Amino acid sequence: MGAEVRIYRPSKTAMQSGRSNIRKWVLEFEPSDRLQSDALMGWAGSHDTSRQLKLRFPSKEDAIAYAKRRGLTYRTQEPRERVVQVKTYADNFAFKPRS
Repeated sequence: MGAEVRIYRPSKTAMQSGRSNIRKWVLEFEPSDRLQSDALMGWAGSHDTSRQLKLRFPSKEDAIAYAKRRGLTYRTQEPRERVVQVKTYADNFAFKPRS
């Protein structure tokens, strides 16, 4: 078949305060060539240019449909949903006995 790709929804980075960039799904190619060290500069590189490519889709179904159209082998990674604990400001001053 074709190249292997991973389809996932990225998590929020430490530098983001909002959640707008994590709504889209990303299709990312798995590396097919190992990294090699450059003799002159010592930088790591490879002949695989597809590892530089990240495609963004509005939904997981769109990303899967793209992979099927292109004949790519894909695997999906489901996101972990965040659990929000609802607290009120008054909870800061509530009586809590020490244990």
